[in-house]
Amino acid sequence: MTSQPTQKSAGPAEPAAGGHGLQAGLKNRHLSMIAIGGVIGAGLFVGSSSGIATAGPGILLSYALVGTLVVLVMRMLGEMSAANPTSGSFSAHADRALGSWAGFSIGWLYWFFWVVVLAVEATAGAVILEGWIPAVPQWGWALIVMVVLTATNLVSVGSYGEFEFWFAGIKVVAIAAFIIIGGLAVFGLLPGVDSDQAGLSNLTEHGGFLPNGPGAILTGVLLVVFSFMGSEIATLAAGESENPQQAVTKATNSIIWRVAVFYLGSIFVVVALLPWDSKSIADDGSYVAALNSLGIPHAGQIMNFIVLTSVLSCLNSGLYTASRMAFSLGQRGDAPKSFGRTTGNGVPRTAILVSVVFGFVAVFFNYKFPDSVFLFLVNSSGAVALFVWLVICFSQLRMRKIIKAEAPEKLVVKMWLYPYLTWATAALIVFVLGYMLTDTEHDGRKTVLLSLLVAALVLVVAFVKQKVRGGGHGPASVEAAAASDAPRGEVKTG
Repeated sequence: MTSQPTQKSAGPAEPAAGGHGLQAGLKNRHLSMIAIGGVIGAGLFVGSSSGIATAGPGILLSYALVGTLVVLVMRMLGEMSAANPTSGSFSAHADRALGSWAGFSIGWLYWFFWVVVLAVEATAGAVILEGWIPAVPQWGWALIVMVVLTATNLVSVGSYGEFEFWFAGIKVVAIAAFIIIGGLAVFGLLPGVDSDQAGLSNLTEHGGFLPNGPGAILTGVLLVVFSFMGSEIATLAAGESENPQQAVTKATNSIIWRVAVFYLGSIFVVVALLPWDSKSIADDGSYVAALNSLGIPHAGQIMNFIVLTSVLSCLNSGLYTASRMAFSLGQRGDAPKSFGRTTGNGVPRTAILVSVVFGFVAVFFNYKFPDSVFLFLVNSSGAVALFVWLVICFSQLRMRKIIKAEAPEKLVVKMWLYPYLTWATAALIVFVLGYMLTDTEHDGRKTVLLSLLVAALVLVVAFVKQKVRGGGHGPASVEAAAASDAPRGEVKTG
């Protein structure tokens, strides 16, 4: 790939409908930080306390299990995206491998997931900001945050990358510092820390490593699985980078250490610094409680700043991701053509504005109908992450054969033990979905059923649309797939 602006095709053989196409405005440092920071969601800081309360120190196994799942799925996605980097990522791959119904369905479900996330994160950020400056009401802060980040995304992809570089950088530095300082305390190398409280003994005392039994590991999986959503963003952003194939390969190869360090490393420090059943973890949150145990002053405000940064990062990336998925759908004829048009700066303005409008609507529902309409939105989008991962598995099974037959030199990233490990990963995802149906305590059953309902509705629309169009185009060749990312002026035909 060259560093020229890229242009998407509206179909296998048609150029983009208007605009100049997406541009390669993301630098290597942007992609590197997006890849590192994308796997660190605000859910890691906010939601880990409930997982610790459920599984005790055994929550480490829950994180390890989900982390392994993410590594395997990202390996599959990396294989397909390195061969054909595109802003549509797994949706475009599903379109080519499984048929237009699959790309349409998973693309719109993913878009739906992120516009709901926009509302969740905007509200979470507004709560923190209102606590600092109460003169501005919570809804006002939510509006300000959304407007600022919308403006950032509308300027250029480079401005998105720059903001995300610093947002993600703060997250990475903060969690790295937490792991280093906490690790020193655990091993008794940090002065002023109560050695009777901090230590490896916290992993086995207070009821043992699995105080609530082995079954709690699976329950913990349900509580932590959604905090991993976002690791796939690097493959969407790669389509607007100077060297997409290299960016995807690097992001894919680094996912193992990113999960191991940021998730397993930080959670290990938390459960080793404090007993898992410590009241402070439940009252203050796991990371605040851990910082307090080290005697760090203003731990709560420090963590609020880090969480706010994570929220802004998630909002920034969520709006970017939703708009690029909408853009890709527009290019493939699965959304209004205006979604697939770009400005002179290579920005899909309509896709961004439509995404943020739905985000604003969801914010309104959160304030007006938090326990009815908004709760439905959150629950009905909750299992989309698992649906996406499952579609990636089935897409990779087919795409490997297509790529190998038509362009084997593009297989620069390969899924391990294909196809056996792919099938095993798909089976594990199905098992997790099935286990969620037995979970009534944490709304797992409601989340899966409502998500399946929404998925079924989208599938019906997809099949009706396919019927009206006279049948789907089915699996496409690698050459046709490459047309969607040919440099401007070199749009290929399938």
